[in-house]
Amino acid sequence: MYIAIAGNIGSGKTTLANMLARHYGWEPHLEPVTDNPYLEDYYKDIPRWSFNLEVFFLKQRFKDLLRISQATHTIIQDRSIFEGVYVFTANNHDMGNLDDRDYSTYMELFEQMMNVAAYPELMIYLQSSVPRLVRNIQKRGRDYEQTMPIDYLQNLNTLYERFIFEQYKGRVLVIQADPLDFEHQPADFAGIIDRIDAELFGLFSNNRP
Repeated sequence: MYIAIAGNIGSGKTTLANMLARHYGWEPHLEPVTDNPYLEDYYKDIPRWSFNLEVFFLKQRFKDLLRISQATHTIIQDRSIFEGVYVFTANNHDMGNLDDRDYSTYMELFEQMMNVAAYPELMIYLQSSVPRLVRNIQKRGRDYEQTMPIDYLQNLNTLYERFIFEQYKGRVLVIQADPLDFEHQPADFAGIIDRIDAELFGLFSNNRP
């Protein structure tokens, strides 16, 4: 079985993935830190190298997806290929870093990949407001995230909402994260477990509140 967790930067994806992995005995598959050979050039000239950068990430995430699909045990993944495409690459396109021709080529490549890859049995979406994202980002204190513009997070949030509610074709469980502290409050985590059990093990539940 393949479970994915989606959510904006600072939404708590990695924390929840690790907690669910421990609870269910699943294997966590966290977003890999891959040396992208285009990264240095990208930051020197973003419009010139955006297409190369995004195609490389797409290739890596597709390889990960194929490995996950061949696993004989349950894997829970922190950020999937779908977010890379519908949120982060789409954001590069919206910002003018990818022109329409390159973006169309990229999306056609992705759609062909989806002909041979399976969707997750369940995607868990951590829906978070920008103020909550900012608090979490400040709390974890990563230097490279501290100067992230608020507008950037808001744009990503808008794309996440469009991705989850309009574009994604798989099964989704939406968790409204703002009122929860599932890392420190056992009752909050237990509530998430109850909803996941209902989705995966045949109990009645509405997967979109």
